[in-house]
Amino acid sequence: MSIYAACDLGGTNIKAGLVDIKKGKVLISDIIPANAHQGSDAVLKRMGEFTRELIEKSGIAKKDIRGLGVSAPGMLDLEKGVSLFMTNLPGKWRKVPICEVLGGYLELPVSILNDVRAITLGEYTFGAGRGVDSMACLAIGTGIGGGLVIDGKLVLGISGMAGEIGHQTIDIHGVRCGCGNYGCLETYASGPAIASMAERAVRQGMTTSIGKLVDYDLNKITPKIVAQAANEGDEIAKEIWERAGSALGTGIANVLTIVGPRRVVLCGGVANAGDLLLDPIRRTIDKRVFLMPKEEVEIVLGELGKEAGILGMAQWAALQDTGKQE
Repeated sequence: MSIYAACDLGGTNIKAGLVDIKKGKVLISDIIPANAHQGSDAVLKRMGEFTRELIEKSGIAKKDIRGLGVSAPGMLDLEKGVSLFMTNLPGKWRKVPICEVLGGYLELPVSILNDVRAITLGEYTFGAGRGVDSMACLAIGTGIGGGLVIDGKLVLGISGMAGEIGHQTIDIHGVRCGCGNYGCLETYASGPAIASMAERAVRQGMTTSIGKLVDYDLNKITPKIVAQAANEGDEIAKEIWERAGSALGTGIANVLTIVGPRRVVLCGGVANAGDLLLDPIRRTIDKRVFLMPKEEVEIVLGELGKEAGILGMAQWAALQDTGKQE
């Protein structure tokens, strides 16, 4: 059998699913609140019970499930199966033995991986990364996560933390990022950064339809609203996307020059802006990349949507099962 379970732990929700690796297909999936305020012991029990119930609901025999892959945000010790630090979970989850605890609940081999590295592996194996030997992935939402595939292998680095593209410095005099650094790409092109630019424009009385679109409740401004305004011809909204795309283009230009991937895949809610984001990214790359064949690099949108992480974690569990990527 080629069926693996996958579970994604987020600050708000837990998502789980069963995947047929050979077909690249999610057989069943579901999502529940994480209730992270209850602490790591309660959350891990909830994850275990939720995954077990999903297996039972699927009708697939437990003996046919070869393993469980678990993705989570933050720093993880992949070898020991332990979380080291998670910024968006209460208690920060320091030295929590995720694999040991869930393995005991489910009687399955368990492996862990950072959530955006899981998305990267999912898109590379089953989605927009198919057919190339190297790829960079950016997941652009509340933050900007990333991942790299070189010579057909997911790049891990120390503790699986290689590929944090969103936390490269693009402005040495920039504002402080949540990670502690200053001038990170994330502070210029994440969802909150885009919403903040739009909110500031409305507050300053600029001529824009953004405020009207949310009945002047500035808390309702989102990248989707800013994209709507831009697509309707709003010049301020277009400028906001130009600035965000230029920042992303600068970060991607750095990645192209240093790593030289053949394809760059953009995922996450902000990437839904499509050409509003892609056009300034491509223009910026054209201006900034000179020491590699940039014309051979494809900048594309992800194909798997919200299933990317589940597919990627199942693939990661399969790779650990077969020993193909240690």
